[in-house]
This record gives sequence, C-alpha cells and structure tokens, in this order.
Amino acid sequence: METDLKEQLVAWRRDFHRHPEQGFLELRTASIVAGELDRLGYTLKTGLDVMDPDQMMGRPNQQAIEKQLEWARQHGANLEYLDRFQEGYTGIVAEWDTEKPGPVTTFRVDMDALPIVESDDAGHFPHQLGFRSTVHGSMHACGHDAHTSIGLGLAVRIAETAEAFGGKIRIIFQPAEEGTRGAKSMTAAGVVDGTDYFIASHVGTGVPHRHVVAASNGFMATTKMNVTFRGTASHAGAMPEEGQNALLAAANATLNLHAISRHSGGASRVNVGELHAGSGRNIVADLAEMKIETRGETSDVNHYVREQAEAIIKGAAAMYGVSCDLDIVGEAISCKCSPELAEIIVECAAPSPFVEQVVLEDNASAGSEDATYFMQRVKEQGGLATYCIFGTNLAAGHHNEKFDIDEESMFAGVDVLYRVAQRLNALK
Repeated sequence: METDLKEQLVAWRRDFHRHPEQGFLELRTASIVAGELDRLGYTLKTGLDVMDPDQMMGRPNQQAIEKQLEWARQHGANLEYLDRFQEGYTGIVAEWDTEKPGPVTTFRVDMDALPIVESDDAGHFPHQLGFRSTVHGSMHACGHDAHTSIGLGLAVRIAETAEAFGGKIRIIFQPAEEGTRGAKSMTAAGVVDGTDYFIASHVGTGVPHRHVVAASNGFMATTKMNVTFRGTASHAGAMPEEGQNALLAAANATLNLHAISRHSGGASRVNVGELHAGSGRNIVADLAEMKIETRGETSDVNHYVREQAEAIIKGAAAMYGVSCDLDIVGEAISCKCSPELAEIIVECAAPSPFVEQVVLEDNASAGSEDATYFMQRVKEQGGLATYCIFGTNLAAGHHNEKFDIDEESMFAGVDVLYRVAQRLNALK
C-alpha cells in the first residue's frame, strides 16, 4: 500500500473522529464521503434513493436534523453535496460498473458515532494528538470513523485499478448502525439486490492486532424499545387514591422484565437501560419512560423474549391503571455467515503484509449488528455473505470513553478487502 494512501486513511479517520455525528445525523460525514466518491468516478445513490422511510427506526426529529445541518455547514461539510442529506437520510451507495462480465460484490461500512463524552485524560492518544471529539456528548467509541475511512480507502484502490476488474463493485456507507437502526431501511430500498458476494466488516471486538476473523457468527438478534407509561398526577399526601402511578408501573415492569424465563433455543438477554419517572417527592408520578432491549441467539429466541417483555409491560400498566406506549426504535435479526465466502476471505487475508493470523470463524456470543439484514437478503437471493473482523490493539473496550484503535488496522482492512475484490471480480 502506498504511503500516500496510508497517510490519507489516518487523516480521514482523525477528521471523522474530531467531528462525530450520531445516527441519521451524519450530515457532515456523508457529504465528505459523497464528494470523495464522486471525485473518484463512482456512480452515487443517496438519501431516499437508498433508504425506505417506512422502515426507518429511531429517526431524530426535524429540529435535531436542522440543528445538525447548520452545525455541519459551520464545521467543514462539503457544501456541494450536503443538500443531498439535509432531511436526515444519510445513506450512500457507491457503484463501480466495469461494463464487463462478472459478479456483483458489495462491501458495507458504517459511519455513526455514540452518545459518549470522550476522555480528556492526558494519556488518551486522540487528546494528545489533538483529534479528540470536538462535540461534547458524541464520540467515535466503536471504530466507525475507521470503518468509513476503510471504505474510502477501498474505493481509492478499486478506482485506481478499475481496468483489472469485471462485474460491479458496490460500497455501502450505512448510517445509524448503533441502536441497529439503519440497515433495515436500506435493505428494504433494495441496495443489496442482485449481490453475489456481500462483505461487512469491523475493527476490534477483542480480536488481537494483525489477526483477521473471516466469519463472525455470534451476533444476536435484538429489539430496542422505548416505553412510556402515562398515569394521573395527584397530591401524595392529601389525595393519593386519586392518582394512577406511572412510576410504580414502570418499576414493576422493570423487575419482571429481568425475570423473563430463559429459552431452550439459545442464549437470551434483556436489559432496562434507562428509567425516568416522577416530578416531585409529594406527587404521584403521572409519567415514566423506559429504554429497554431484548436479544436472542436466534431471531426466534429474540421474538420470544420480546413477546414476553411486551406482555409484562402491558400487564404492569393494567395493574396500576395507567396507559403505555411501546415504540420499536431499533432491530436486528440473526444470520450466519456463508462458509464458502469465509474461506475465500481466509485465502485473501493470509498473504497480506498487515496480517499475521487468520481465523476461519468465531461463534462466540457477541453484541448485535444490523448488517444481518443485508446478509439475509443476499442469501435469500442466492448470494453469499459474511462478516469479518480486523483485529486491533484497543486502548479501552468498545463504547468506552477511552476507546481508541491502532490505526494500522485500517491498512489491513483496505488491503484485505481489496484482495477480496480482486479475487471475486478480477477478469480471467
């Protein structure tokens, strides 16, 4: 890999790291990515051309989008492309059509950040070198800044050697992976339709530096829910019987959610991550809000946990005479990688100068990933799909305020994915 591209990867990553944007608000990021891809000669589809609004979950309100749009204008967005994303539909699909026979190979990277205040400790590398997040309360704490840069680096390598390829190569830049919100709408919009080979990837996740996992099979199906209980306020001392206590309903639901019976079909999880209720010590609470998630080793297990959770929430509401609203704000399914494609990843990664060891598959239980929607759609249509991991040294775990990667892992990502594209799409 040329030194110039290595330096560009680091520059991209540090710029994105300094300017993190959360899901469906990646306006600055998307405008810069679109500008780079257009300059390279890719055919671009953006916004509602690649996202189905009826399948979007957890989209920010219009006020938040407009505020982010103004921020992007003031902080280095590519103004020539910014208007494409001004409604918060920040997905991008870049395609290189060689107009020669060959398969359709699709790569997917994600772009969004997390709601975390980044560490300002003296030993934190991004702080030392001046690329710590400039946005209080937002941080690239999962490596998506590196993923976006890898996608751009791969685009550069393909464009520079396009004459050596056949078929079509697509690169999906997905918004809102955090909270598993973005892929479902892009899948519904048909962005992976016709794909013969699909590869998603991630840096880190506990895999050692210079190691590659060709097939990560441990992602759990999940459902993210926001729950609102609405009761009736009353004076807790004078007339407590006139109140309907939303706080008690939420508390009852919280305890019983964590008591959901396990399932013989696989591992399951449930968590109440946030609970906010009440407005004063002498007021019967008329409002309570919860943020919860369910997970399952398979989609069937997650469906079971979700059904149990909904029954508990509705039962708690009925018990205390309050109403409840459930809003699904994120979701992902389970999907196993295609072993045939994973074997090709192994063969392509082994000779990379940035890789020391390649593992065919890892079946350990992981978090959740909405790339599984893309994978399932490709497999349903007869294609092959896998999710690979590029190991890296981590300063702290994912979703941690001190998270940071070894930037060399980006070189491995670009090099391996380019070799895969060569293997799958190179002309005979």
